[in-house]
Amino acid sequence: MSKETNEKLSLTDYNNEFLFKKNISNLNISFNRIAFIFFIFFIISLLFSIKIFYFGSVSNKKIIKLSAIKKNFRSDIIDVNGNIIAKSVITSNVGIDPKFVKDKKKLLLKLQIIFPNKNYDEVAKKLSKNKFFYIEKKMSPENFDKVRLLGEKSIIAEQKISRIYPQKNLFSHIVGQIDDDNNGISGLEKSFDKKLKSNEKPIELTLDSNIQFLIREELIKAQEVFKNIGAASILMNVNTGEILSMISLPDFDLNKREEIKNVNYINRATKGVYELGSVFKTFTFAAGLNEGKIEPKTSFIGLEKKIYCAGRPIGEYDDKIPTDLTAEQILIRSGNIGSVRIGQKVGEEKFKKFLQNIDVLNKIEFDIEEVGQPIPFKWGKCKLATASFGHGITTTPLQLAKGYSIIANGGYDIKPTLIKKDIKTITEKRKRLLKKGISKKVNLVLRKIVSTEEGTAGFANVAGYEVGGKTGTAQKSINGVYSKKKVNTFAAIFPTSKPKYVLIVLLDEPKPNKEYVYHYRDGRLPYKGNWRNTAGWTSVEIAGKIIERIGPILATKYVEFY
Repeated sequence: MSKETNEKLSLTDYNNEFLFKKNISNLNISFNRIAFIFFIFFIISLLFSIKIFYFGSVSNKKIIKLSAIKKNFRSDIIDVNGNIIAKSVITSNVGIDPKFVKDKKKLLLKLQIIFPNKNYDEVAKKLSKNKFFYIEKKMSPENFDKVRLLGEKSIIAEQKISRIYPQKNLFSHIVGQIDDDNNGISGLEKSFDKKLKSNEKPIELTLDSNIQFLIREELIKAQEVFKNIGAASILMNVNTGEILSMISLPDFDLNKREEIKNVNYINRATKGVYELGSVFKTFTFAAGLNEGKIEPKTSFIGLEKKIYCAGRPIGEYDDKIPTDLTAEQILIRSGNIGSVRIGQKVGEEKFKKFLQNIDVLNKIEFDIEEVGQPIPFKWGKCKLATASFGHGITTTPLQLAKGYSIIANGGYDIKPTLIKKDIKTITEKRKRLLKKGISKKVNLVLRKIVSTEEGTAGFANVAGYEVGGKTGTAQKSINGVYSKKKVNTFAAIFPTSKPKYVLIVLLDEPKPNKEYVYHYRDGRLPYKGNWRNTAGWTSVEIAGKIIERIGPILATKYVEFY
């Protein structure tokens, strides 16, 4: 091999070696770049994974928290028209921890934009104390979003379940309250606590918010006129026991969740136990008819103006009441002595049994626990006499409504209820308590009490509604002694030809108003001022105004049931 050839091979080998080394170098550079890029992507992916995991865990915590909150939800309570009376919602509370506030002046300026009506002098004082405080509870979603966008670490938000009552005071005694642990402590919230916690469909009531509002409004006006310390009313279907309205004044705003210890806030409609006076005379009259001891036209001749029992006098409230009266005239004119004589004809045992049958003597079963217990007493000749005209015997307005319903509806037992049920189921199970025909006789007399001049309830004679009823004026017993303070009651039924409703109106300790103007509905001139403090001039007046306002709703909205 020549020297030239060897040199060429050597050069070729050198070049090949150079090229190989160069390729290796390029390969290393490419690999390093790929590895670097992969590392960058790995780090980015890791960061994103950590972030996603973090937010996922936070979201899960939120979901778990919201799930736990929702477990504490209570079902809605709605009225007969579907209007919400009570509802559970998730609300946001926002507080401030002053320890994390960097610029207090700046924070206050930001808050003023969102909450312009707050007292920021007070907020500034709270900030200076360096203790956590709430700036707003039950915050609207709109304001909650605005607060979050402030980006302040010192602002702490929490979500909780809240029970709201859109009607505020309107159903306070009926619905009742819950405690901070979401447990019912009074009213329907307590008696239906388990069902409300089950998150089933809403509990539908028989109550009508529109009627409730109108009646409450008239009772509030009555307080302005007669200065009574409280009032109660019940509007109930006499055939089904369905309660369309039940009010007790004073009432309270359920949304404020206040602990109420003042006994004046008692539910007078169900819990209040009263001597109700002459409204009991209707029971005496009905018992006499039912036992066959009297008829409406049965005569009572030579009735005394005053009689004595155990040395105590029983007299008439009005000396103008004649001594010769028929049984129906005794009830129309509200005679005490005549009612005693009817009661004596019925007899102690039968009269007691009659009152027990219509459920005015024993504690009544009802949808809420706040129910009063009539004061027990020992029967005897004197107790028979006084009970016959409503003296020395007690019951609740709810039981009075039930008693009048039975007397008016044909003599059938009913169970007062606030819960909407199937009407057929209710009526098919009714039991007859009075003999056939008794109701018709009583209803005709109750109508005369309202429609005739001799009656005591003329101010309730609203045209077109055939209102009948009986007044009751009773002195309040305080520490066993009768005082000058009174309870005035009117028990009305309408229409008397085919009764459907009973309306009870009770005024607790009303006072006569000499400036009030009474407007008669029979064309007589208005009458200003009155010194009388009897139901005919107080409770009857208010009942008439109530019937005028709710009558059109009842006539057009509710299908009559007979």
